Order: sequence, then C-alpha cells, then structure tokens
Amino acid sequence: MADYDRGPRDGGRGRGNYNNNNRKRRYRDDDDFDRRPQRRRYEEPLSVKVRRQLLSIAESALKRVEDEIVSIAKTVCDNYEDEELRNSFYDLVIQLVVEQPFKTPFVAAVVLVVNTMRAEMVAEILKRATERVNTCVQMGEWRETKLLMKFLGGLQGALEGDGVWLVLQDLLSKAIDLQTENNEETIGPELVKIILFTIPYIMASSATDMQEKAAGMVENADIIASEPHVLQALVDPYPGNGNEEATAPNGVLSLLQKQLQGEAANGWELSCLPRPWKVLLETEQENPLASTTKHPLPAIVIPEAVTAGPRPLFPELYFSVYAHQDVETVPPMTDIASCLLRDALVDTINILDFNRNATARFLIDIDCYFSPDTFVKRATPFDRLRDVEGDKSTWKPEDVAVDAVFSQLFQLPSPEHKLVYYHSILTESCKLAPAAIAPSLGRAIRFLYRNVDSMDLELSYRFMDWFAHHLSNFGFTWKWTEWIDDVELPGTDPKKAFIEGALDKEIRLSFAQRIKGTLPAPYQQLITEGKEKDTPDFKYNDDAVPFAQEGRAILALLKRKAPEDEIQPVIDQIRQLALDMNLPDPLVPSTDAYMTSICYIGSKSLSHVLSSIERCRERLLAIGPRSSDARKQIIDSVMDYWKDQPGIGVNIVDKLLNYTILSPGSVIEWAVSQHGNRLSMSYVYEMVSLTIGKVTGRTRQVVRSSKVPGLTAEQRTLVVQSMQAERKSMKDLFALMEDSLVSWATGSKDQVMQSGDGTSDEEAVIRQWGERWLRVFRRKYAVEEAWFVEVEKVPVIDVAPGEGVLANGNADKVDEVEMKDDGIE
Repeated sequence: MADYDRGPRDGGRGRGNYNNNNRKRRYRDDDDFDRRPQRRRYEEPLSVKVRRQLLSIAESALKRVEDEIVSIAKTVCDNYEDEELRNSFYDLVIQLVVEQPFKTPFVAAVVLVVNTMRAEMVAEILKRATERVNTCVQMGEWRETKLLMKFLGGLQGALEGDGVWLVLQDLLSKAIDLQTENNEETIGPELVKIILFTIPYIMASSATDMQEKAAGMVENADIIASEPHVLQALVDPYPGNGNEEATAPNGVLSLLQKQLQGEAANGWELSCLPRPWKVLLETEQENPLASTTKHPLPAIVIPEAVTAGPRPLFPELYFSVYAHQDVETVPPMTDIASCLLRDALVDTINILDFNRNATARFLIDIDCYFSPDTFVKRATPFDRLRDVEGDKSTWKPEDVAVDAVFSQLFQLPSPEHKLVYYHSILTESCKLAPAAIAPSLGRAIRFLYRNVDSMDLELSYRFMDWFAHHLSNFGFTWKWTEWIDDVELPGTDPKKAFIEGALDKEIRLSFAQRIKGTLPAPYQQLITEGKEKDTPDFKYNDDAVPFAQEGRAILALLKRKAPEDEIQPVIDQIRQLALDMNLPDPLVPSTDAYMTSICYIGSKSLSHVLSSIERCRERLLAIGPRSSDARKQIIDSVMDYWKDQPGIGVNIVDKLLNYTILSPGSVIEWAVSQHGNRLSMSYVYEMVSLTIGKVTGRTRQVVRSSKVPGLTAEQRTLVVQSMQAERKSMKDLFALMEDSLVSWATGSKDQVMQSGDGTSDEEAVIRQWGERWLRVFRRKYAVEEAWFVEVEKVPVIDVAPGEGVLANGNADKVDEVEMKDDGIE
C-alpha cells in the first residue's frame, strides 16, 4: 500500500515504472469496487433540449427533417403542463421566424403537427404572432412584418375562412391609397412586396383551393408592381458608360409580379419551396389535415397613417453577377426561385449581422433549407455542369449564396450595414468551404471587371475596395495574367484605373515590396521605386528645385521647433523672390515650402504629422482667408509629397479638414475643378467622398438637434437658424460639385476646350468620367433631401420659457429622435 501511495507523478511514462503500474492495476482488479470519484450526472432540462432541437431544425442533411418535426411537436405536446417548456416554445417559434428566415416552412410544419395534438397551443402562437405583426406595422418594421406574414401564410391550412388573404387585401388597399396620393411614395411598393412574397408561402402550405384567390391578388397588385418606380433609375447599378445604351434595370417588384403570373398559369408548382407539412400525410389517419382544428386569425390592423420605419426605403433592383453565363448556375430571372431564394438569403444576411460566422455557415448550408432537387451537389465544378442530363437543375448553391452577398454589397444608394460586414461574410465563407466558394468568387470577379466601365461609379469603387481586402486575406494571390493586356491602356481608361487603384489599396494593406512580389513582370512598372520608400524624398534637397535653399531653411527651423518670428523672415524671402519672378500669387510658393516641410517632418507616422500640424496650426489657418490658391496649394503640397502613397495624403487632408485649415469647398475645387484626369484616380474619389460625408453628417446632426423635444422657443430659434445655415452650406457644396462635373460631362470645361476639339479618345473618356461622377453625387444629394423631408414629418414638443431641458443644464440627457444615418459612418 505504501508503494502504491508513492507511485510516480508522471503517470507511469518514465523508465522503471513498469512494476508500479502493474501494482496499480492489480490493486484495482482485486478491489470489490471502483474507488474513482463518479462525475455527477446532469439531466438537461426539457426546455433546453427542445430549444436546441428547434434551433437546429433542418440544419443537417444527415437527419430526416420530417422526423425532427414530429419529434419536437410530440415532445412539446406530451409535456404541455411544463410551463417553462411551453413558454419557451412559444417565444422561440416567433424568434426563429424573424431571425432565421430559411427555417420558416419547417417551423410552420412543427406548428401544424402540434395542431393535431394540442390545438390550444396553436391559438396562442397565432395570438403572439399577430400581436408582433401589429407592433411591426405601427413602427414601420416592414421586413419583420414580411417574415411574420410568410410564417402565417405557411399556417393558412390551419386557419378558418380566408385567413391571411384578408390581411393581404388590407395591405393592398393601403398601398393603392398611398400611390394614388403620391407616386413617389416608397411605402406602397414595400407593402405590395410583402403581399407578393407571402403568396408563394400560402400556395406551398397545406391549404387547398387557393388558386383563384392567389391569381386574383396577383392581378390586383399589378397596378403597382408592374409600374417602374420614379426613383428606380436613381439606384440602377448599370446606367451604361455613355457610349452604349444602358440596359433597363430589373425591379424586384415587377420581376416577382411576372413570375407569380407565370406560376399561376403553371398551377403554382413552386418547386424550390419545401413542403415539410406533408409528414402529416404519412400518418395512419385517412386525412389528418381535414380533421384538425381551424383557428380564426386574430385581427391585424393597418393604421391610417403608416411610417417608412427606421430604414430608408428605395426601389430594390435585382443584381446578379452570374446572370449571363453559358450554363445557368443561379435561377434565371424568369424563374420565381430567383426571387424566393434571394429574399430568404438577403434577410438572413442582414438580420444576422452580429455574427458573421453563423451567417457564413447558413450560406454554405443553403441547400438544406429548400427542396432536395433545387441545387446540384455542393462544390460541383463549373465545367461538369454541362454534363448534367435532362431537365435536372444546374444551380450551384454557392453561386446563389455569393450572388446574394454581392447584391447587398452593391446595394444603392447605400447598403444596410457597413461594407466591411459583407466583405467578412465572403471571407468567412471562403475559409469554411474554399473548394466551393473560391471558384465562384473568381467568376464573380471576372464578371465585375468586364463591366467595370459600365457599372455605377460608386459600385466600381466598392468592388475595388472589396477586391483588395479579399486578396489581403488570401496571400494577395490572383491570376493577374488574365488582365495583362490592360496594363498598357492609358491611365484614364476605367480598367487601367481599376488595376492601379486596386494595387494602391493592396499596398495600404501590406507594403510595396510584398505586393510587387505577387505580380507578373508586366505589372512591375506600376509599383514604382517611390512606392517602395518608407519616407518620400524632401524635394528641396535638390538645388534644381526653385526656392530649394529657403525650403531647407524652413525645414531646419521647424525641426528645432523655432518660434514663428524666426520662420517669418524666410517666408518673406520666398515671397519677395516670387514677386521678382512675376509669379501670379507669391503666397503659393511659400505655402508649398512650409507644408512640404511639415509633411517631411511628419512622415514617420500619423501622430508625428498631427503634432506638426498642431504646432503650425495658426499660420496654416491664416493662409486660407488670404488666398484661395494658397489654400489649394496646401492640398497640392500634401498630395505631391505623398504621390506614391496617396492614401496617406488623403488621410492628412481629412485631418486638415477637421482642423478647419481646409474648407470642404477648397477640397472639391482641387479635386474636380482643374484637371479632368483626376476624375479617374481612385484616391481623388475617396477624398471627395470623405469630404461630402463630413458635410452631410454634420448637417444631419444639426437637423436632428432641431427635433429634440423640450426646447424653449428661443432655443429652437437658435437651433433652426444653425440648421438653415448648415443646409445652405451643404447645398452650396453640392452646387459646386454640380457646376464642375457638368462642365466635364458636357466637354465645356475651359481646359478641355483649350486642349482639343472635343473629339479625341481622351476627351471622350474624361466626359464619361464626368457623367459617372455627376450621377453619383446627384444621387447623394437626392438621398440627403429625401432624408430631410422624412425628418421634417417628425413632430416636436416645445415648452414654456425657463422650463426647457437646455435651460436647466440637462441638455445631455435629452433623448434625441432616432434617425438612421443612411450611408454616413
């Protein structure tokens, strides 16, 4: 026994422990019982077990989903007296429907099976679901309303009378009223979209004899669905490139309308939607569906005044990167599956934004949630699709999923979430299933690149950002050899501009030498020697540069943090030399030397340049009021110093805007007023977008403050005056953009008129760039104006003088009216 107690601590792994190990085994063999401590047994609560089962329903292709449905329903009904289980089931059914739309038909099937055992439970679910619908309608939560209506549509077979059809009729009546009052109204089409997406779920439910009602509803909705919305052209992803006629955009609403009319003619086959409720027909009863209890649908009330809700409503267009292949890998737009699959995917992507990994997993497993023959086997190579025999589907589940993500990444005027969220979904999907997703992404990239010149300009830059970001996650590897011919194109060509912009983005995410090593030989010229330097050269070190001696003197003074009175004589010396040389503005060369020195001193890091700007802020602030050319020279100096790494220059210009050293107008003038070739440079578009974003963001902030409840009349007057001033500044900025871009788009710019007769290829390309820019910023202005109109509808409550929340110092506790910043981050 003593030897056993002194057994080795290494578990018998060392030498000489064979006997000790044998003793341990002999001791245990001879004992009458096992002395090892027993782990406490844990019985999982039934509510937790059912929750796990319901949450994972249909997720595994190895389990028969019909058996899962019956098992869940039977467990819940057999344990009806368990209040915790019952309430958990009720809550989870509603939660699952609005958070995981793929599972709606399966959850509805569970409820239908429950109806054969415990009808009172179904009555409670209907009560809770309709209460949720009423709340969503009041708040303008139209997506959640649509999801709940699809769920109720799946339960139509358990409802008495017309059931869901009465609600759809009320929605249609409201939509027609809204459109009659104002044809630019966006809520009406949204209500019709809810109707048209609910009908397929009713027709795929256990309900019978619904063909006539469905056909009538589709026919009645045609008055709104078939008419293109007036704002549709505003959000067209392919407006054309100015040289060829743009293709007509496909609105989701009109597309779905035509597809439903086709389904009505073909007997409502709806082959992609699963029908798990048919498990009830496998029972021994003759017709269990006919004998189940029919429930009245609790009232769903459409209010007299409906609201657009927290999300901006714009016409939705059908965007696909796989629509024009020689083999169909996604449903064609003539097939209703294209809209039904896309709808479920898009809702899942946007609802689960808090967990990109779960979202990616759902996208990979999409084939689990639709009819078995909807897709080909996962990761089937594209070339093998040609060998698919007969009428079998050639739709690739990964293509359908990737297509849906791109439709959101390229949503106009702005996606629902930050662009990086959609980037991350594609990255995670590629990591989860590289063999399936990577080839799909490759074909998508090639399609987008082919169309980069006819794509909306904002979307082409979104594509560029995603492309560079995606490559950074996978070793910056891409088949650049496919685009070698485009390397020799002029810099203003859209494809060459895309290549240069993408490489610049890659360098920002890594470093020049690393990126250069991933490129074929013809691309090497695009990574210049200057891009490989960590610190750009100080141009005044070259004596051939004008004012070189004075530039070096300013640098030396700034380096030792000399006071301004020591720097001023050097500045005056440059100005005098400029006057002697008859330069137009003597303040320009001194500003160039001063700002270039600041950039050189701050080239180590952003914190260095910010501290340098802080020290020199007073002089820089004084430049703007004295000379607009000198103020633009500040930008010229920054961008010239960082010409090989323009992303850093854009960042510095953005900081100078924050310091009010630069005005938004000066940035716009520098970017779009002088040189037409700047319109093709990605960093110039980035600079302008950031500037416009700052102005519109500031304007929205002030407008929202005017809606704070509890202000006195005097306080509101001051806020309104500030709001009007900000709105005027914003309008003036957009007007400046409009004037400059119209000149480039029409070829009437002075620089264009002086350089040629307007018929050269280069001039035609610049006009094309002007048209593309003009369209983007006209849309941005239209979005801001629409946002302001919606905010103006929000009522506010004033108080008597001396009683306002601002009067007693509690302004920071005021609950502001919540308004979503559409696309402004």
